[in-house]
Amino acid sequence: MKKLLLGDEAIAQGAIDAGLSGVYAYPGTPSTEITEYIQLSESRKLKVESSEAKIFCQWATNEKTAMEAALGMSYMGKRALVCMKHVGMNVCADAFMNAAITGVNGGLVVLAADDPSMHSSQNEQDSRFYAKFAMIPCLEPSNQQEAYDMMHYAFDLSEALKTPILMRVTTRMAHSRAVVELIDTPREQNTASAPEDVRHFILLPAFARKNYAELVEAQDDFVQTSEESKYNTYTKGSNPKRAILTTGIAYNYLMELKDESQQLKVDEASVLKVTQYPLPKALVDQMVADGAEEILVMEEGQPVVEELIRGMVPSTVVVKGRLTGDLPRMGELTPDCVALALSPDNQIASSSKSVPEIVVGRPPALCQGCGHRDMYAALNEVAAEHEGAKIFGDIGCYTLGALPPFKAIDSCLDMGASITMAKGAADGGLFPSVAVIGDSTFTHSGMTGLLDAVNENTNITVVISDNETTAMTGGQDSAGTGKLEAICAGLGVAPEHIRVLVPLKKNFEEMKQVIREEIEYNGVSVIIPRRECIQTLSRKLRQQKAQ
Repeated sequence: MKKLLLGDEAIAQGAIDAGLSGVYAYPGTPSTEITEYIQLSESRKLKVESSEAKIFCQWATNEKTAMEAALGMSYMGKRALVCMKHVGMNVCADAFMNAAITGVNGGLVVLAADDPSMHSSQNEQDSRFYAKFAMIPCLEPSNQQEAYDMMHYAFDLSEALKTPILMRVTTRMAHSRAVVELIDTPREQNTASAPEDVRHFILLPAFARKNYAELVEAQDDFVQTSEESKYNTYTKGSNPKRAILTTGIAYNYLMELKDESQQLKVDEASVLKVTQYPLPKALVDQMVADGAEEILVMEEGQPVVEELIRGMVPSTVVVKGRLTGDLPRMGELTPDCVALALSPDNQIASSSKSVPEIVVGRPPALCQGCGHRDMYAALNEVAAEHEGAKIFGDIGCYTLGALPPFKAIDSCLDMGASITMAKGAADGGLFPSVAVIGDSTFTHSGMTGLLDAVNENTNITVVISDNETTAMTGGQDSAGTGKLEAICAGLGVAPEHIRVLVPLKKNFEEMKQVIREEIEYNGVSVIIPRRECIQTLSRKLRQQKAQ
């Protein structure tokens, strides 16, 4: 059977057909669609008679809890998938690194979706570094068919090597479509079976040292599987002095140029396609043995391979790529920039067209009818009453409050940083110090910062702008819905200083008065402007009307 699938959907379907038992994730572009596809897939329920055989699929509070829950499912011999965007790897890093030491029982695949060019992210980051850091294998599909097939392979490899497997994709891979051929008979789920030797999962120093030694000893096996992998291929060209090493989706940019220009002579060069790591040294050695004098490294993201290969080839071999300036140091690759790097003396006509001056960029903006708008309007007016007031923002739709017409926030670092930055600024003498955070971001990583502030009775005002969903990534369930007041009280915020408002224009003066009162309170106060996301509400109303 064939299906037209996004890269994310191909990954999801591949996991289902590979006998997946559970997927754990926190939403974040460009990875969100993987979990959503599994949630909505009929394959998840097809021919399933017992609840035990169904695929567990629910959004986690953050990426760390997702990683730990997936390892728990693996502990029981089941196959588990963890999904996140690249910055989520930072959140789950502790559990991820230690999972490499414990190893796995059932297959465990960690899917990290990187976002070169920062289409929807606060930084560029290459998750392949995490695989190298943890010393585990990494897969990087070059197309949707490989993404589907690699999920089967990844789970098998994980169980064979007793290690987690990192699969890394990028935005173009995740959000482009292609026809994918599916297997006829999906694999059955593993039966539940706890590990025979639980010491592998108890990282007391004595056990951890033994486990770590085993991980180090396994590196040769990891390299061998990479060298023998069908996903790593080497083709000697008619002019082997010229060589190209491509990784993941970058291979497609090369293929697009193969027949485009005789000037580039792509078909004459030797090509090493790498989609499984560790870097296959034997194939690199073969490329050099065939006479490679110059190697252009094409990789989406940071120069991971370019740095590694310099230690593998003789100093006489010229290595080019992002570090040398032959390819852009930041952002996505394109066929145009690759063509320029491949052309003699970097001279070739670009096929790209300049944007006409009449086209004006339209920055993103908060939706009309969004509760964040009314919250920022009130907050701005009260803040203007205090010279030097600072408002620390966070990750979510409300980050758009930094842009006109509101220009309301003075910082945005990472998820949860608003509260802790506001605390630190207050510790440094700032008054008033205000934090703005969303409901989902608060439960993701804001609660611990609030606890710090409570423990030290820091003079800050925290605004939890509650739209009852994870709006920025498409309206997924928020872990804090219906619980925010109880959470704040449980963390020690005085109940009389947990104030709930409805952000509407008719309540504007009330909102200002409450904000004013809580700013003047010497201690930790929490204001919760609560109104359902206008987009989520619209979808609900459309669904009700359709029924």
